[in-house]
Amino acid sequence: MSGTASSYATEDRADYTTRVVVLTPTDDAAFNGTVIVEWLNVSGGIDAPAVWFMAHREIAREGHAYVAVSAQLVGVEGGASLVGADMSLKAQDPDRYASLSHPGDAFAYDIFSQAGSLVRNGLLGRLDPKAVLAVGESQSAAYLTTYVNDVDPLTGVYDGFLVHSRFGPAAPLDGSNVFDASKPGAVDAVPFRSDLRVPTMTVITETDLIGGWRMGYHSARRPDNELFRAWEIPGTAHADNYTIRVGFIDNGSAPLDDIVAAYAPTNELMGTQLSYCINFAPQHHYVLQAAIANLSSWVRTGEPAPTAAPIALTEADPPRLDLDANGLARGGVRTPWVDVPIAKTSGIAGNESDMSFLFGSGEMFDTAALRALYPRGSAEYLERFTEALDRAIDSGFILPADRSEILELAAATFGS
Repeated sequence: MSGTASSYATEDRADYTTRVVVLTPTDDAAFNGTVIVEWLNVSGGIDAPAVWFMAHREIAREGHAYVAVSAQLVGVEGGASLVGADMSLKAQDPDRYASLSHPGDAFAYDIFSQAGSLVRNGLLGRLDPKAVLAVGESQSAAYLTTYVNDVDPLTGVYDGFLVHSRFGPAAPLDGSNVFDASKPGAVDAVPFRSDLRVPTMTVITETDLIGGWRMGYHSARRPDNELFRAWEIPGTAHADNYTIRVGFIDNGSAPLDDIVAAYAPTNELMGTQLSYCINFAPQHHYVLQAAIANLSSWVRTGEPAPTAAPIALTEADPPRLDLDANGLARGGVRTPWVDVPIAKTSGIAGNESDMSFLFGSGEMFDTAALRALYPRGSAEYLERFTEALDRAIDSGFILPADRSEILELAAATFGS
């Protein structure tokens, strides 16, 4: 994809050539009319399809088309990242990607707009898009926040936005380093604008809410209104077992035993042995899938996504999670894993490796705790879990299509 992009910070213009990846149903008749366009995440020094990875089951089974956009400099040319690695397109395959040229992240916003316009004007061939949704996670969510606030009112390219796992600040409009906390405004809280143009959802984990290396989303909270929904999910971390283990095998037909094993608690993270297990809760994955379904429906039918209470916080400075007797956060998007728990999972973790602060923590309840919670054992647990699951489905926070899988997973993990 080539063109000339503008900088919204300086009005400079620059030529570019970048890459888009297009996935469509193998049968044209299965396309449902919605296109998910993802701003690829470059925090690891590589173009990462973070939203696709965590929600690909829903995207594929519902017949969405999916378009991944190499919007930022690091993904194409290399540059600063959280882990210091250069796994850019040019580093991985210099011959194939020799023709790519990215002028810098000040131009990324217009590049992303042009990608959305291209989706509407022939990129999908015979397929006719009815709704084009922009999505992005983590660093990409910071850029999408700026895009929603400062660019979308000028361009009007996308029909809806899903901003996944953002912290309090937003990305700079001038393309300067998003990790540079010394830059003026880099640590300021940036709420979404109140006069949104199209439906916008943000999905927030405990890690994002409380923060750590960045100011937490709690500082940028704003009320829901007719075009905005914030879903804060208790018991979740910015990244988790699904990110590093489950997602790689979760193709819709993987044996249950393999899925259970991939979700099993582990203290190994990218070759480092931690003193605790990372977050292994499933709700992040399932709720994100429901968010995509709700946003698509909202845009296509006008029926708004459901609202959720925010996660409860203490009045400390900075605030902390308000925990129940089981050590799980109150409020937020309620799921059976926090309402009928067998483990304490959190978005809060120690800094024992370069990335561990993003992966939260988890600890299974011991036998005595399980007996106290469920005196009749697994039968009582599954009965109460099913009731809580059906409440979450009725509320719109989990999809009916995931119900049987979730119940099988629950039955297989009680007391394990």
